[in-house]
Amino acid sequence: MNHADRKKSPGRPRSTQSHQAMLQATLELLGEVGFEAMSIEAIASRAGVGKTTIYRRYSSKEELVADAIESMREEVLIPDTGNLWGDIEALIENAAKITLSPLGRQTVATIVSSASSNSGFARIYRTKYLEPRRKAFAVVIERAKVRNEVQADIDPSLIFDTMSGIMLYALLFQPTSESWTVYVRRALSLLFREVSR
Repeated sequence: MNHADRKKSPGRPRSTQSHQAMLQATLELLGEVGFEAMSIEAIASRAGVGKTTIYRRYSSKEELVADAIESMREEVLIPDTGNLWGDIEALIENAAKITLSPLGRQTVATIVSSASSNSGFARIYRTKYLEPRRKAFAVVIERAKVRNEVQADIDPSLIFDTMSGIMLYALLFQPTSESWTVYVRRALSLLFREVSR
């Protein structure tokens, strides 16, 4: 390795480490003080970086918070089990894995609160998180249409929003007589009975 290579190599890991520290600090402060009360200064201090390091990557607190929340999530899932209900089951299981942990529940509460009170956050979160998942889910519905499992004129975005609403409602107002997964499965089976051919 020549001298130039030795100089270059530490930069990338340090940059990656700083970025991860920013995201982690953001998530911690979200849970501790909430979106409105947290500041870029506090995030920088918690992460052990300068404010300029954050502003090199992010133009606003909303953008940083949206990225931090996205960093918790798994890749966009496009299940392909061969039938619609198998795909829906895979989506339910994935959602349960993401949201039913204490941190997952806190994150959902933060998203709801922040999106309700801050239109900038809501817009960024919709663009960065919801739209890619809407598009992924549309693929699931289009495959179901080809297999003649659902009505040809079904709007995938409306189905996605309805599913998300059911899942969110059950998370905020937890069922008392059955688990979240069982409740969501029952509710979605009712929904898909209505749209099936």
